[in-house]
Amino acid sequence: MPTPILMPALSPTMEEGTLAKWNVKEGDTVSSGDIIAEIETDKATMEVEAVDEGVVGKIFIAEGTEGVKVNAPIAVLLEEGESAGDIDMSALGGAPSASFEPEPKGSAPRDEGPKKPEAANGSGKTVSHPEVRPSKDGGAVNGRVLASPLARRLAQQEGLDLGAVTGSGPRGRIVRRDIEKALKEGTGKASAPAAQTVAAPASVDVRLYPPDSYEAVKLDGMRKVIARRLTQSFNQEVPHFPLNIDCELDNLLAARARINATSPKDGDGVFKLSVNDFILKACAMALKKVPAANATFTDEAILLHKHADIGVAVAIDGGLITPIVWKAEEKGLQQISAEVKDMAGRARKRKLKPEEYQGGTFSVSNLGMFGIKSFASIVNQPHGAIMSVGAGEQRVIVKDGKMEIATMMTVTLTCDHRVVDGAVGAQFLNAFRQFIEEPAAMLL
Repeated sequence: MPTPILMPALSPTMEEGTLAKWNVKEGDTVSSGDIIAEIETDKATMEVEAVDEGVVGKIFIAEGTEGVKVNAPIAVLLEEGESAGDIDMSALGGAPSASFEPEPKGSAPRDEGPKKPEAANGSGKTVSHPEVRPSKDGGAVNGRVLASPLARRLAQQEGLDLGAVTGSGPRGRIVRRDIEKALKEGTGKASAPAAQTVAAPASVDVRLYPPDSYEAVKLDGMRKVIARRLTQSFNQEVPHFPLNIDCELDNLLAARARINATSPKDGDGVFKLSVNDFILKACAMALKKVPAANATFTDEAILLHKHADIGVAVAIDGGLITPIVWKAEEKGLQQISAEVKDMAGRARKRKLKPEEYQGGTFSVSNLGMFGIKSFASIVNQPHGAIMSVGAGEQRVIVKDGKMEIATMMTVTLTCDHRVVDGAVGAQFLNAFRQFIEEPAAMLL
């Protein structure tokens, strides 16, 4: 019997996503394991594999469609000898009718005259689409270029003018293959990536600003998620407080220099440890020494984690992501360094898997390389705390009643007060400082 293909959940918390691309078309034969589509979440683009073999009988959701709910039917596979006429919609769990082709979000519906088109939403109800008509330009509606989120991001990265790219998707929508074709042919190249502009938000009183004195850049999915989660954390859900401490780095810098001087070569040349590698390892060891700081608050219980799974804040275009070093307490400096470099590189290309950046027990954000002396981050739920790392710099300190010059670093621990109390946070910071100031202790 026909087998439905459902919108997959790429993570436990995923509720919807964008069907960025189909790699198959109706009538194609697929085998188990074939890559049939690409799904885009707020921070990554993932490939979808076929779990069964058969013929693609009907595609319900067009590529580029945003807001597709998890477990919604997106296509159907037919077994040998079956045809599209054998598709029983009721048996597919309320799949859209075979004649329904969902419109990509923001695209123009079919021209059916004055009547506004309606389409089934899978629950037996109808959904009215606003009446918008395509302009003479194939990929534009009401002056706006139609393009999938993935195509827009690729165009921005490559400096392409979407207005000069011809779309081959539904209703002339620009999709990834159109960007790849334009790059190959050398067409549509812009002097700089063009920012997508939108009307100023209704909540802003535009009278505060002279006309044509600003440009509103549309929020992408990642920035919306960051804004929502951090607003919840800062203003609504997490009662947080900061603690800071100064650490002397001279012993660590000397140990790092000795290790790097004798380090083996990797594929890119000489393998070198960074100060941040030591910081991550010291955090992991301190969390094991003070397990009460390695905790997560839930409505039913406090979760005391058995491993130090540390998220490392990485800045990427349009936002921030925290790939996780799992079981960092069990890993050496070289392995931690290699994992962070690998994940940071793939994060900037949005190639991380959801399980590589979702979860974790603790976060580290380091702005020392930008010369920031100290700062306090917002707790990144579900973590119980996040440590903000400032720059190492030479300062005058007092030792045994005498003034000396030492390389000092200020770190700030922002704690979720529901699970990490002041005394627990202070104990963690003292343990962290001990490992930083005497790196050999991390080997014990």
